[in-house]
Amino acid sequence: MKPFTVRLRFHGDLNFFLRSKSSDAVIDRQLSEKTAIKDIIESCGVPHPEVDLILIDGRSVGFDYTLATEAKVEVFSVGNCGTYHTYERLQDVYIIKFVSDGHLGTLTRNLRLLGFDVAYDQKANDRQLLEVMARENRALLTRDRHLLMHAIVRHGYSPRSQNPEEQTVEVLKRFDLAALITPFTRCLRCNAPLEETAKDDIIDKLEPLTKIYYNQFRRCPGCGQIYWSGSHFPKLQKRIEAIRLRVRGKP
Repeated sequence: MKPFTVRLRFHGDLNFFLRSKSSDAVIDRQLSEKTAIKDIIESCGVPHPEVDLILIDGRSVGFDYTLATEAKVEVFSVGNCGTYHTYERLQDVYIIKFVSDGHLGTLTRNLRLLGFDVAYDQKANDRQLLEVMARENRALLTRDRHLLMHAIVRHGYSPRSQNPEEQTVEVLKRFDLAALITPFTRCLRCNAPLEETAKDDIIDKLEPLTKIYYNQFRRCPGCGQIYWSGSHFPKLQKRIEAIRLRVRGKP
């Protein structure tokens, strides 16, 4: 087959995965055989779960579309599709269950604090993460771009920031979760939904001052952890409100 050139233009924050830091990065790929557009895009360093729209010569295509001749390709991330909102999307924005890799422990805790179902095992290897993701239909959260490139991954996201607070805001925006925040409803340790519990049922597990000053409690049915609105509660509420405001685009 005669060699041919594919010119790809990456829009929005997809430049995070590229050497170029310009807002609309252009990469030329020289090919000598028929190749799926998914493989061409990932050869540039961009994982397919980050791509929401692909236009080839102005026509939207799926990841399995193959190229054998010269073409111009426009690649858009979620939320950066401009005026092309009428085209078919490649990603499902409305994912509410996640699995995160071992390097995202604080992000996991933040999302659980906000009420989201996040599977997490600090010691899990790549194979185990992918198994949980597929079996439980979760979106994969990881900063390992090569892990996101596995063909089995349907939904996923790579946080751009290394700061857990920034990562939390990113995930909430990426999956449009602002309206689904339900703080203090999930165990921070094991992820199980919390249950209301009577004070008398746990009185023997409470510290002396806690017994005196607090009357409302929740308990995790999984690990048995007990939660109440202690002195730390106002600080957590303030933190949650700050996250809400940032998701809405307010300083």
